Amino acid sequence: MTSIKLDTYDLRILATVARRGRITKRALAEAVGLSPTPCWTRLARLEKAGLITGYHARIAPDAFGPLTTVMLEVTLRSHTRADFERFESVICADPRVTACWSLGGGIDYLLRIVVRDIGEYQDIIDGWLARDLGIDRYFTYVVTKVVKQDEAFVPSPGMLS
Repeated sequence: MTSIKLDTYDLRILATVARRGRITKRALAEAVGLSPTPCWTRLARLEKAGLITGYHARIAPDAFGPLTTVMLEVTLRSHTRADFERFESVICADPRVTACWSLGGGIDYLLRIVVRDIGEYQDIIDGWLARDLGIDRYFTYVVTKVVKQDEAFVPSPGMLS
């Protein structure tokens, strides 16, 4: 938890810039119920404290034609630091892997992969297996419909305790 004390206005600022990152000073102030100068001062304080790490554009994947999103569970054969580092370095270098989470429990990793089609996905898997990244098992799940996808994290008041 950060050492900065947050109040309702700070949470409103964080929620607003998380959802509407590219917003004018005046519009942000209006959205959170403050005048522009105090609002901008608070925003600068939140940035300086490291609570806001950047502002990003949300790209519309559909604009590039039909794409396939695959969720992939991966379990490695061995669990040494070198095994994890070797696997993670390859995963991080592949732009088609749009997210990767290391998990505790029955599997080691959960990946989100975005490709043109299943053939491209299979080429990725075949390449990883040929490189012997230590993959023991993997399970593939093809996304058929996006129900909710909100990349913006917005802290709730209950997180302030």
